[in-house]
Amino acid sequence: MALSSVFRRVNIKELISNVPVYTSSTETSGGMSLVFRRWATKKTAGSTKNGRDSNPKYLGVKKFGGEKVEPGNIIVRQRGTRFHPGNYVGMGKDHTIFSLKEGHVRFERNKLTGRKWIHVEPVAGHTLHPVYANGSATAADMELL
Repeated sequence: MALSSVFRRVNIKELISNVPVYTSSTETSGGMSLVFRRWATKKTAGSTKNGRDSNPKYLGVKKFGGEKVEPGNIIVRQRGTRFHPGNYVGMGKDHTIFSLKEGHVRFERNKLTGRKWIHVEPVAGHTLHPVYANGSATAADMELL
């Protein structure tokens, strides 16, 4: 049965205008009436759409420029590669950057590309491996371009 036929038979305008908000027990036939003609404005007890929240991930820079680090110290926790690993720095599978040697943290930014690197300047007695020394020289030359 279509809704339009139901509305034609009932004549909604008359129901709305002529019926009181609450019916009393005297108006109805047969004792006590629990029928209300008013709709609820709030949901009753039951399910709620709130109550879910995720735990914080504690992302961000943990050791700032100039701070002393030891091997294994986490320097940055991040999603993606906002910072890239430089000298004596490793990167975990979740892009966490950590120290490989004892030293001090140094942040570097390429002026052309805007890429940010994190390096650890080792304490006295550590020298940079020749493979990495050549790589850093080419990166320095590119920075001058």
